Amino acid sequence: LDEPTSGLDAASEALVFDALQRLMAGRTCIVITHRLATIQNADVIFVLKNGMIIERGTHKELLARGGLYLELYSTQFRKQEAQR
Repeated sequence: LDEPTSGLDAASEALVFDALQRLMAGRTCIVITHRLATIQNADVIFVLKNGMIIERGTHKELLARGGLYLELYSTQFRKQEAQR
């Protein structure tokens, strides 16, 4: 949903993702995204690089590990702050 929601303002995008959270509750769902905010509440996050799983864990676990996920997360949110 990265591309379909790219034209939405922040409030509208939040409404879409809130609705999706309700629909996904209690189900196994695979979400593929470049927007890390979309998956922060996932039970398990897999980080891929060159088609290989290089990290796996919750949002907090991956941040604490200091690997690629942290690097991507920091870069993404630094860019968002700069745009504000």
